[in-house]
Amino acid sequence: MIRSHAPWLSRQSPIPRGNSLPSLLMKPMVRSAIAISAFAILVGSAPAQVITIDTSGKNATTADGTVDRRYQQIVPTHVQLSKVEINPRTRIELLRTMQAEQGFAMRPLPCGHKGLTLIANGNLEPAGEAYLNMVVQNGLSAKPGDRVVITDVKFDHNKMIFEFNGGPDLKHRILRHIEVGGGVGMAPVVQDDGNPATGSRLTLDFKGRVPELTGPDVKALLAPLISFDVKTPVQAFTDTLPPQLKNAILSHHVLVGMSTDMVLFAKGQPLTKSREMDGQEPFEEWIYGKPPDPVDFVRINGNRVIRVEIARMGEPIQVFDKDVVSGMMRTDGTPVVAQNTNVHVVKEGDVEVDPNKEAAQAPPSLLAPGEQTGDGHDKNTAGQMRPVQAPKPNPEYQPDVNPDNPQPAAPAASQPATTKPATPAQPPASTPSSTPSGTS
Repeated sequence: MIRSHAPWLSRQSPIPRGNSLPSLLMKPMVRSAIAISAFAILVGSAPAQVITIDTSGKNATTADGTVDRRYQQIVPTHVQLSKVEINPRTRIELLRTMQAEQGFAMRPLPCGHKGLTLIANGNLEPAGEAYLNMVVQNGLSAKPGDRVVITDVKFDHNKMIFEFNGGPDLKHRILRHIEVGGGVGMAPVVQDDGNPATGSRLTLDFKGRVPELTGPDVKALLAPLISFDVKTPVQAFTDTLPPQLKNAILSHHVLVGMSTDMVLFAKGQPLTKSREMDGQEPFEEWIYGKPPDPVDFVRINGNRVIRVEIARMGEPIQVFDKDVVSGMMRTDGTPVVAQNTNVHVVKEGDVEVDPNKEAAQAPPSLLAPGEQTGDGHDKNTAGQMRPVQAPKPNPEYQPDVNPDNPQPAAPAASQPATTKPATPAQPPASTPSSTPSGTS
């Protein structure tokens, strides 16, 4: 009986007489190709959101894009190669020399079956955005500066194939899914611990035939990606960085925009760490040094340094919050997030305005563009405070000074309405009698 863990192999199927195990395994593999094709048609017909990543490296628009300098095209080497084809004895010597050799990764090494291809004394395939897409899709096997070990070397016509840290493929990719047995008991053909492969593959292509080579020749051809020099981990890591950033790390200085790996190579592990919140933004504070020595407060958000404060005895605290590393790591010197002048950010809802960086928005107005109000102020100045103007006194009327002057019919809007005090009513004056006194 034969049983497989793979969906494209039957669970239990008797072994026909006269058929060998390899010939039997080919039939399920054919059925698997049909099943996979049918599954792809079903998935393609289902409505879904699809994200496509180009990893071919053949598209010129994506292969040479502006990306991190760690993914840019390499500088070709100039190693003198022989015109004589390699012989079996030289092959054995190269296998003994390169097998189990250790080096340092100078570029990110991606996982994945295909791996990277390096043309002898030529370019790297893929490069640019296609290289970055490969790392994003397949994962990262080794970072720049990590130590790698050559675990396998193969010759394939005009190529030399190197596998690092165990290679990107599991051993016995097909047999590990198969169990063979009789009756009730079943046993796997190949034992599998279930751990995924985390290695990488690099193909050295000679474009014709593999010439006579020595160990130093192969190492010189691989130098753009793997360095076999004797170095410390700090030297191996800083050799992959721009000179200004390399000098900062070797001088134990922390710059805004560094990654956590750069900080650890520059300063080591911090004395203390604390997690805090700045408004709605979480961050970590790494503290280096103790008084009376200078104390560095390194604020990290995610994987990047966003603020550095340096406190020295008797001096004001120095604060650095401008990103100076992102431009160094770009192929053209621009920041990581390019400023697009054609993009307008629309803020919705209750937007918090920083009074130190943004001005308050003017209230809505019914005035047309360029139209002014009656007081001569433009609508763009609405909402802005102007000097307070005191009301001007009316010279024609002043209470208790000229009460006989009648009050104006319509007082100014800026003057309070006043009431003239009422004159008390006077009794009528007595008129002298017209009759002469003494007349009867």
